[in-house]
Amino acid sequence: MRIYPFFIPHAGCPHRCSFCRQSQVSGRLSPPDPSTIATQLEEMLTGQGGGEVAFYGGSFTSLPVEVQDAYLNGAAPSLAAGRIDGIRVSARPDALGEKEVSFLQERGVTTVEVGVQSFSPEVLRRAERGHDSEAVSQAVFVLRRAGLKIGLQLMPGLPGGDRAEALRSLDAALALKPDFLRVYPTVVLRGTTLAEEYLAGRYQPLSLATAVELCAEMAWRCRARKVPVIRWGLHNQPELTADGAMLSGPWHPAFGQLVRAHLWLRALIALAAKGDREVSVPVAEFSDAQGHRRDNLCSLRERYPDFALRADPDLAPHTLRCAAGQVSLWSLSAYSQRSWSFD
Repeated sequence: MRIYPFFIPHAGCPHRCSFCRQSQVSGRLSPPDPSTIATQLEEMLTGQGGGEVAFYGGSFTSLPVEVQDAYLNGAAPSLAAGRIDGIRVSARPDALGEKEVSFLQERGVTTVEVGVQSFSPEVLRRAERGHDSEAVSQAVFVLRRAGLKIGLQLMPGLPGGDRAEALRSLDAALALKPDFLRVYPTVVLRGTTLAEEYLAGRYQPLSLATAVELCAEMAWRCRARKVPVIRWGLHNQPELTADGAMLSGPWHPAFGQLVRAHLWLRALIALAAKGDREVSVPVAEFSDAQGHRRDNLCSLRERYPDFALRADPDLAPHTLRCAAGQVSLWSLSAYSQRSWSFD
């Protein structure tokens, strides 16, 4: 779906979470003037229109109602004319009660992204979120009853969490049957409470390799539950990558590709270990199968010098062809396939 984003960093947030510095994440220092939304949106819209206007970066329903109304009024003409299909907002789970959600529904909002981060009480406490996991379940209940699409955002690697906690939080999120997820492994941004913990030696973020492996397993579980993940990792913003802005953490400009490549590596190792040294994959996924900068192919050939990877235009997505015939990427990349590891 095409998205026309407007960023309202920190707008409406009642306090600052330990990890948060929205100006760096969004690339915007301040919210846009509501009176400019209609004009900016008209400039952004393509000829055919469609998609959703999105208000990201703050907690939309925590804004004063008149401010919410002003932003939504900016999108209303395009919505009424059929130039867009709906409106998307992001919000805290404890700011999505019956009154707030009814207002969104009446004003044309179609999708709400809920900042969850974790379902662990300890992780939520240390992140200074100001709500418990029950607030998430209640928010999802209210949103679903209103007929709105629901997205949940998770942040593996926060203080107090580990791999097991991240997977438990994922399972809890999937149990709520959201329409989609976003997964942002935690990075340390200068000027945050988390940065103070990191610099004092009280917090160590996930390594890039650990985060990629963890997110690959999360991707596999999401696929099994038929819940799409529409974003892996933070966007590549100049403010995010400026000198000294990010102190540490598993950020990579192609993080999503690293996750997909790791799933392919799990599948290809499973085949190679069983004697299949010539494997074909779909043309569109050949780059992911080779790995970022051909890392997968190099790793496989170090272990199996005769291994060959080919692109086949006739293969369906997420399918491999080997000596035994065609097989699904997802069945081969299952974590239970212990042969996927070189260890």
